[in-house]
Amino acid sequence: MRLGHKEGDAMGRPTIDFSHTAFNLLMEKRIRTVLIISSDYDFFMLEEDGRIDEQIFNEYVSLNLRYPPVFIKATSAKEAFRIMKEEDIDLVIEMLNLGDVDTFSLAKAIRKRYEDVPIVVLTHFNREVSMRLQKEDMSAIDYVFCWLGNADLLLAIIKLLEDKMNAPFDIDRVGVQCIILVEDSIRYTSTYLPELYKIVMQQTRNFVKEALNEHQKMLRMRGRPKILLAKNYLEAIVLYRAHKENLLGIITDVSFKKGDKRDQEEKLGEKLIEHFRSEDEHLPVLMQSSDLSNARVAERLNVGFLHKYSKSLTLELRNFIVQNFAFGEFIFRDPKSQEEVARAGNLKDLQKKILEVPDDVLAYHSGRNDFSKWLNARAIFPVAQHFKYIRNEDFSHTEEIRSYLYESISSYRISRGRGIIAQFDKNSHDTYRTFSRIGEDSIGGKARGLAFVNSVIHKHGLYSKYPNTVITVPRTVVLSTDVFDEFMEKNDLYKIGLSDRSDDEILDHFVAAKLPGWLHQDLYAVISVTNTPLAIRSSSKLEDSHFQPFAGIYSTYMIPLNPDDRAHTMELLTDAIKSVYASVYFRESKAYIEATSNVIDEEKMGIVIQEVCGTQHGDRYYPTISGVARSINFYPIAPEKPDEGIARVAFGLGKYIVDGGVGLRFSPAYPKKVLQLSTTEMMLRDTQKQFFALSLKQASYKTSTDDAVNLVRSRIASAEKDGTLKHVASVYDYQSDMVRDGVHYQGKKIITFSRILQHESFPLAAILKELLEIGQKEMNLPIEIEFAVNMDVPPGMPYVFNFLQIRPIVESDQSSKIDLDGVDPAGTILFSDSALGNGDFRGIRDLVYVKPQAWDASKSEEIALALDGLNRRFIEEKGKKQGARNAEPPENASALDEPEGVLSSDAPFLAKKGSGYVLVGPGRWGSSDPWLGIPVKWPQISEARLIVESGLENYRIDPSQGTHFFQNLTSFRVGYMTINPFIDEGNFDHAYLDSLPAVYEDDYLRHVRFREELEVRIDGRTMRGMVRVASLDGADS
Repeated sequence: MRLGHKEGDAMGRPTIDFSHTAFNLLMEKRIRTVLIISSDYDFFMLEEDGRIDEQIFNEYVSLNLRYPPVFIKATSAKEAFRIMKEEDIDLVIEMLNLGDVDTFSLAKAIRKRYEDVPIVVLTHFNREVSMRLQKEDMSAIDYVFCWLGNADLLLAIIKLLEDKMNAPFDIDRVGVQCIILVEDSIRYTSTYLPELYKIVMQQTRNFVKEALNEHQKMLRMRGRPKILLAKNYLEAIVLYRAHKENLLGIITDVSFKKGDKRDQEEKLGEKLIEHFRSEDEHLPVLMQSSDLSNARVAERLNVGFLHKYSKSLTLELRNFIVQNFAFGEFIFRDPKSQEEVARAGNLKDLQKKILEVPDDVLAYHSGRNDFSKWLNARAIFPVAQHFKYIRNEDFSHTEEIRSYLYESISSYRISRGRGIIAQFDKNSHDTYRTFSRIGEDSIGGKARGLAFVNSVIHKHGLYSKYPNTVITVPRTVVLSTDVFDEFMEKNDLYKIGLSDRSDDEILDHFVAAKLPGWLHQDLYAVISVTNTPLAIRSSSKLEDSHFQPFAGIYSTYMIPLNPDDRAHTMELLTDAIKSVYASVYFRESKAYIEATSNVIDEEKMGIVIQEVCGTQHGDRYYPTISGVARSINFYPIAPEKPDEGIARVAFGLGKYIVDGGVGLRFSPAYPKKVLQLSTTEMMLRDTQKQFFALSLKQASYKTSTDDAVNLVRSRIASAEKDGTLKHVASVYDYQSDMVRDGVHYQGKKIITFSRILQHESFPLAAILKELLEIGQKEMNLPIEIEFAVNMDVPPGMPYVFNFLQIRPIVESDQSSKIDLDGVDPAGTILFSDSALGNGDFRGIRDLVYVKPQAWDASKSEEIALALDGLNRRFIEEKGKKQGARNAEPPENASALDEPEGVLSSDAPFLAKKGSGYVLVGPGRWGSSDPWLGIPVKWPQISEARLIVESGLENYRIDPSQGTHFFQNLTSFRVGYMTINPFIDEGNFDHAYLDSLPAVYEDDYLRHVRFREELEVRIDGRTMRGMVRVASLDGADS
């Protein structure tokens, strides 16, 4: 166990850093091959009557062990030695009746050659056998057992030997518990051992129910208590001294020998018990004897007693162990009357009861170390070890003990859920489950990314690495794709989704359909333990996968929580889930799927239900910071380097960033060097003016194809009354024309994040730097992450960094070496010193551009619609070309005689199938703010292979950083350039283009097609790119 300083979970609860038990390292040494030396008859009895192979196999499956023991038969000493020479034998079992072969002589011979192989003798038991065994030299024999045809005995023998082999590591290093059995009677050992293991295995099956998924259940089975057998007094003392720190209890006979020699049997059990109790007065002990008079001795020693001749021997044994060895439920008892006060069947119940039981009851069990014993018996070793060394006198009063116990269990339950996907259980779901899944099939790409992030945080110990900060994923429940399948099939929705109906019609049909009935109880359990708004996010099978991340294509809805009306919250949640399902079949989604050469009816949708990071401020809800970061920076400003990454952050919800709003761009390696803050003029011009928040008004959410239906865009000044600007804003002083860090000044509030980036009030840069490095190393690709930070937390609680997503950035082929050193920009149509991508973009003969002299920002939405029409024609013509297979366009075809703004249906639209086009326009492509650029969505320009953002003389732009737009750009290997020719940043020869005939032209757009391929090249090493033709008369006319 490793204890660290107290931090907090995503809900602000204090936590202790508990290490995870390495269950996968337990039971490393196993019995794999067993040699049975017996007559054919005895082996037949084992194999057929006992079904030992079948029982062993079932047992090993339950323990998640892959290879059950193999049994090999030998009927003679010669055959036995041959087999042992050829095979790796882990255990030898000899039957006592071997005919002409003397069992004990054979054992000595085997021991001489194979001293590490345990040897067990099985015998039918009677008086003659007992007399014989007393006379034999047993030094070569590990154990002798009485065989009565009970296959459970063979299972117990294998377990006993494996427990013995694994005890040094499992018990002493990890903390696995043990029970010591002191017994020299072969008959009673053969009876007790199988029963003890049955009791232990039943206890194990009970406590593994608390595991969070099937894999964890199988691993925790390995943490079951072990049974160690001592045949005499000295062996018992040795076992006790070796394992007394992890001892659940002792079962001992009264009469046995002191050592291995021919000592006389003595009544050493009483002496043994007195020795144990002198060191641990609360150690549970069961005395067993065939002499009823020893019951008085047991009573005097205050230990349990079991009569060996009792008709209910096994039942009494089971009852004592369950009640005294911390098996079964935890029983809270009154310290005076010993009457039951309360009981707990699992860790969750125990945590709850600790808050409820009276002070004297709590102090009684704490003082006896009962909590530690019970937790140890359930393989909850970290907390058990933590509780073991606390004493009541270490606390000033009982309430302090209560708080300490409760918080420790709380911390463990939080830490236990990190890094794994728990199987959702509506009966046990609570706020301690970080990541759960409902369903059995795929959880989709986005959920896989979240699960990976969750595991990375755990693997690298990031949760509480930074002071006063926790790094976590928001509490998440995932609906796997089989829920989608059932919903679609039972409501017969495939024909609706695949039809040509409008988005609104499709949405109406989906929302009117019914989710599977069983799902409602699970969803109600989710909202019952949630106190924050929920984000219902898409997680399709194709989403965020390599080379085709469907970023931003499907919908994400946010819903407010109504704690006073859970039924209304359920209605919002189910409508949002069905709306995300419907978004698979919206027009934009279908166009995108076609653009990626995928088939829509193969797409499956998972759902991520996730708590929204943030704090409520009146009827708005939003986080302090949202942002995206990439491990590769295509626009480094010295001394930044491309491999040091880049981040873009904004105040409020992250939709502002992913839709291309003005955020603050900085390198995590140089957070104090921010270009946008380099002058007062730039601070005023190039910083965030608005932010997004979730409306908490119950009427704000309604079913809509617009997933931002209940998001409100507000001016920065409106957040001043919320008190949230103190972390992120500075003040512009009109009088002095200066910007001052902090908000306690008169003037205009500007979002600069100076407290964080300049004064390190929150370690944002350090966290991002480490996450980008770890993420890229783990994925072996450049990555992009999304995150949100909540700094508006209660006093004394840590800040929360929510790691929301990770996805790969697919770069263009960097093996292609491009050299543009000899290129004269004046001889090109386009030249950029800020280009993204790498390689030759072959087959392009079309160039579409927004006419610079006609640009009007107020008409940007009209331009987007016109581009959508052009792009659809490219898609249609691509389909025609694919059908006609390289059919050449009419040689003399032209659209020049068409009316202005009309595209001729006979125009030779594409030179080659799927060749695409170059797209040039002012401002940011894909911006949600039409005044910053043309607000196209990706499907509206999906056929573009090179996108150029151009500044105008009074319309300067910085490179676009909208997450979804950028992700699609890089994943489809689309080239990207930024130019500002009016300040000598690149070249754009639009005068040449204006002189060429157009395939299409309207008030704002021109489309030019060239006879030959354009030379489109980007040098990824120098981030330079160009577009040029071989001759300046190359356009079709």
